[in-house]
Amino acid sequence: MEEVPAAPQHLWAKLTHPMAANNHTAMVEFVLLGFSENPQLLGAFSALFLLLYLTAFAGNCLILTAICLNPALHTPMYFFLTNLAIIDIVCTSTVLPKLLENLVGKGCTISFGGCMTQLFFLSWVLGAELLLLTVMAYDRYVAICQPLHYHTLMSRPLCALLAGAVWVTSGINSSVHTGLMTRLTFCGSNHIHHFLCEIPSLLLLSCSPTYLNDIMVVVADVYFGVVNFLFTMASYGFIIASILRIRSAEGKRRTFSTCSSHLLVVCMYYFTIVYTYILPGTGASMENGKVVAILYTAVSPTVNPLIYTLRNKDVKVALRKVCPTSGK
Repeated sequence: MEEVPAAPQHLWAKLTHPMAANNHTAMVEFVLLGFSENPQLLGAFSALFLLLYLTAFAGNCLILTAICLNPALHTPMYFFLTNLAIIDIVCTSTVLPKLLENLVGKGCTISFGGCMTQLFFLSWVLGAELLLLTVMAYDRYVAICQPLHYHTLMSRPLCALLAGAVWVTSGINSSVHTGLMTRLTFCGSNHIHHFLCEIPSLLLLSCSPTYLNDIMVVVADVYFGVVNFLFTMASYGFIIASILRIRSAEGKRRTFSTCSSHLLVVCMYYFTIVYTYILPGTGASMENGKVVAILYTAVSPTVNPLIYTLRNKDVKVALRKVCPTSGK
């Protein structure tokens, strides 16, 4: 009887251990290079980011509590503001704990699954905030330009539908990007030149074609960035035109004050997102990208509660009810 030749060792390994041949989704561990390689600055950065995280978490939780417990604030504007507070809480909780862990020397690695989880939630909340800012701009447009029809145009069912569309649309987009990322092969360097898992940084490490990923990134950039920015600016174009028709200077100032906070948040947020996702680069610009990423993952969630409440008398009154000592 003729003896059957033995299968080559590498082929036998593929047949008996299929995950060994497709190792990139189960075994890969990424190395996050951190925010700074200067050991003398680690303590200062750790204290700074811990302060930002605690301030953002506490501030947004306080806003949520004040709005939920005060029936006078159960209006469309504050309903969308609660969604923004939730987005900010999720954003900081997705990024900063891992960054703090790396800064205090508990390890600079992240598993493939952990990296994809961070990518999913970060993409979800970033897209949701862009959509929500557009919805909030439309709400201000209706309030200022169509005040007599405000309660009809911004009814509770419509507000709930808009908020649901924000979360679902961004969730679908994030699922697509994360799913496409898991199909890539990472067989070269596993060092991410960033302190978090983001699409531009991960695509640079792939040794398999990223053509489909690149197409979906462009589609997302056009929709979430360009289209929503144009809608937001159109809303503010109508708002500014309406304000200019007001004769009294006091009336102009009072009307503009109702939307100036939102406009400030929009400008700051779009700058950081455009720099990171629409104009990604390498080299020195990647170091700048770390600073920009801190702006939208830590600084923006921290200052949003302050921007929306510092000049808002209704929120101040609600905060005094939650924390009686806060107004003293």
